[in-house]
Amino acid sequence: MNNDKKRSILITNDDGISSDGIARLAAAALKYGEVWVVAPEHQRSAASHSITLHTHIDIYPHDFGVPGVHAFSCSGTPGDCVRVGSLNVMPVRPDVVLAGINYGYNAASDVQYSATCGAAFEAAFQGYPAIAVSEQAKPCHEVADAYLDRVLEMLIDRPHLPGRILNVNFPGCSLAECRGILENRTVSAGMFYRDRYNTVQELPGGGVRLMVEGEYNEENEDGSDFRALVEGYVSIGTVNNVGWPV
Repeated sequence: MNNDKKRSILITNDDGISSDGIARLAAAALKYGEVWVVAPEHQRSAASHSITLHTHIDIYPHDFGVPGVHAFSCSGTPGDCVRVGSLNVMPVRPDVVLAGINYGYNAASDVQYSATCGAAFEAAFQGYPAIAVSEQAKPCHEVADAYLDRVLEMLIDRPHLPGRILNVNFPGCSLAECRGILENRTVSAGMFYRDRYNTVQELPGGGVRLMVEGEYNEENEDGSDFRALVEGYVSIGTVNNVGWPV
């Protein structure tokens, strides 16, 4: 990109506009251009790539707390946030869309459920370079905070890949334990949690109420995003949307 042109950056997430992760990402992104945040008004994790078609979407200015950021809450999904943010809220189309920082990995088979990745895929469909950013669901943010600027510097001007996104995950280890960055990670076919459903209540009419319970798992493949994270690396990979021509 021409250095004389200031980037227009759109940021969204699926944890909601009041989450800590989106504030940290927006603050870091200010170094790279003008930042617009359009994010769900509340938690929308695991909404995948859903969008709103049969009801209205409400947009409100939001007191985001990061000086210099234009922020708006959205009643819709993360995918909606990308659509209305880029088409209606921003005065120009974004040069790049960032989704995150998600509280919880979006790697391995979890990518298909992720609304962080879903928002990034919507950006890719709209023709914008898109980067999904996630970290382990732990209170320790040392690695993400230390490596975020370096990762943005590496990726923010990468060319748009139709139907594909860049997917970044920061390990939840301490900074001293982090072993660096691994690029070109493949998406593991494994899963961090093997789920089962437990009956928590018998309901009238023969129904049952179920609650998911996950058993942590670390089986993974060489070269995968899952393997990188388990071994304490920042994982960067390209993810292709299912059904999009490679």
